[in-house]
Amino acid sequence: MSSFSRKLLLGLCGAATITLTSQPVNAANWLMLQGTEKPGQSARARVWGFIQPEFTSTSGTKLKAGPWAGTDAIFNQMRPDLKTNEGFNIIRARIGVRGTGMPLDSNVNYFFLAEFGNNGITRGGGGSAKITDASVTFNHLKGARFRVGQFKTPGSEEGLQAIHVFDYINFTGAVNGLLLERFFDGDGSVAGAGAAFANRPNGSVSAFRDVGVQVFDAFRVGEWEHSYAAMVGNGNGIARGDNDDNKETYLYLSTERILGGKGPRRKGWKMYAWYQDGKRTLSGANGTGGAGEYDRTRSGLGSTFRTGNFHANFEYITADGMIFNGSDGGAVPGTVRTAGPANVASFNMATEGEADGYYLDFGYHITPKWEVDLRYDVYNRLTDSTLGERQFTTWTVGTQFFFNKKTRLIVNYEFRDAEAPGYASSAAPNQILSSLDDRISAQILVIF
Repeated sequence: MSSFSRKLLLGLCGAATITLTSQPVNAANWLMLQGTEKPGQSARARVWGFIQPEFTSTSGTKLKAGPWAGTDAIFNQMRPDLKTNEGFNIIRARIGVRGTGMPLDSNVNYFFLAEFGNNGITRGGGGSAKITDASVTFNHLKGARFRVGQFKTPGSEEGLQAIHVFDYINFTGAVNGLLLERFFDGDGSVAGAGAAFANRPNGSVSAFRDVGVQVFDAFRVGEWEHSYAAMVGNGNGIARGDNDDNKETYLYLSTERILGGKGPRRKGWKMYAWYQDGKRTLSGANGTGGAGEYDRTRSGLGSTFRTGNFHANFEYITADGMIFNGSDGGAVPGTVRTAGPANVASFNMATEGEADGYYLDFGYHITPKWEVDLRYDVYNRLTDSTLGERQFTTWTVGTQFFFNKKTRLIVNYEFRDAEAPGYASSAAPNQILSSLDDRISAQILVIF
């Protein structure tokens, strides 16, 4: 890590010790916080948005072994461009409008949001702006609200929650690897020279969203709130239509003991479980390999507890079928080998595999405006393959400084480790993984 990065970390942590006024830490029912305004209580149109500039740095360690030894390691490069190990970026810049169909029908709600930041949504989508949300919710039937369009799918707490209240900068390994879906033409199994063999994404990341229809609702029973959701979607990402005749199924259940408050800052203890299942079709275009239709199943369960100055979260995730499998030799896709044939590194998909992971997260407001956070996450990729399995472990130490209810500073330091358990520590796969650096990130969030 550069001296500039160390100075920035010390400066930000020092600034975070300044105390101002109180900020509560609470839980939320993410299904019900969008499109369910009570009749007559919401404006016809409300414009809102948020901006997240950030700084990220690693030591920029080169790959220590393998056919791409001496070149940049993909896991040490800055998202989403993968061109440098350190720099500034506007990771998100979103603006949207929401409201009801007043005065014609206030039971109809709409939600629209567009992304202008530099991230996997806009970079992978081939444009500088992309629509992330465009949905209409019908609240006419008691016990069965309907939402149609493009919106967040019912699933993992980390993916379902609003990003502007996320306590960290980067997603956990399992959520990033198994749920933040990338879409490719092939599996990357065919090697060759030239840009086409890099097997780069053919569109935006999923952003935990799909296009489809969902039925859902929540029911209050005393001090408990029970929620459900069932959704059918295309299973082909955002800002585009379906690419085959298969549909994705999403199921979600939760129960929460409400401890006080309301909205996105509600206090409570929640338990939840979710499941999604579908198929993915690879065309194998441009010689990327793996043409065919493959199963893709994900499931998980977890619990959140948020009250007063303390919060804790746990989630366990499993995967079966198609799984994102990193890049050749840990290299940045498109990089030419330094040993052997002049082939380029590619992104890879395991078309049939198993994986799992979990995370534990704790946070505490040690002063009214200063929160400290600690997260431990584990991601086990391709657990059904002795030689293909990779284990990723990350400790994240973080702090948040709340300037006010709509502006905060987040600083994270990630202690990252990875290994290939099927190989000796001296073998090339483990030497490649030993190139993995720790990472420091700092981010400002401003909501308007």
